[in-house]
Amino acid sequence: METSSSIPKPAPLLQIAGVKKQYGSVPVLRGVDLNVRRGQVVTILGPSGSGKTTLLRCVNFLEVYDGGSVQIDGQEVGYRDVVQKKFRSERDLARIRAETGMVFQMFNLFPHLTAAENVMLGLTKVRGKSKGEARDLASHWLGRVGLGDKLDRLPSQLSGGQQQRVGIARAVAMGPKILLLDEITSALDPELVGEVLDVVLDLADEGMTMLVVTHEIAFAREVSSEIVFMADGVIDTQGPPEDLFEGARGSERFRAFLSRFETHHRRR
Repeated sequence: METSSSIPKPAPLLQIAGVKKQYGSVPVLRGVDLNVRRGQVVTILGPSGSGKTTLLRCVNFLEVYDGGSVQIDGQEVGYRDVVQKKFRSERDLARIRAETGMVFQMFNLFPHLTAAENVMLGLTKVRGKSKGEARDLASHWLGRVGLGDKLDRLPSQLSGGQQQRVGIARAVAMGPKILLLDEITSALDPELVGEVLDVVLDLADEGMTMLVVTHEIAFAREVSSEIVFMADGVIDTQGPPEDLFEGARGSERFRAFLSRFETHHRRR
């Protein structure tokens, strides 16, 4: 009889191994290793310039990584031959990118398309859905993020928080295996932040796998199964939020980062 310890664990959904990236002679990622399992919410914290967003963009090959490997469900993302640096075709890359839903800092909605049309575009172009199917999915997901009555509004007719919720609906409607969230509240007025974070909390409760970059420390503490602290292009500290936030665990640099945030938060 097999014991639970002898049953092999499933491979992580996302495997990042030894990833390096530099711009010119400036290294931004210096060899990052990170695994994300199905259903996990892994949040990356760190000072500006630490490599957080660059790492996130390497996951769906919006940034070309110079060394190492990024695999989603066992498939290398950007290269068909990672040793010889042979890139995938654009069509092949689009297929793999469809497994990673990306929500950007600046919304990135098409201004001439309605909320529903923004959500429908990837469903028809990439997933091959009919317009009717795509409209039904758009209606469902816009309803889920509280915008069921805004389907035919243009982005200019929506608040920043509403636009960001359209961005989340657009990403999730594609049925991705993992959702990538890049500072999704940093362009919002403070009173709009909560409505966006509530949507993310609901998705986390439903088991959506997510890799999140944020400066919202309280939100990170609530939503995350794992916290990653980056500094100078490497992972400095990593662990469950209850270990890192409640005790004195983590590096001195991580503790200093938290204390600076808490000082800034008290002054606001």
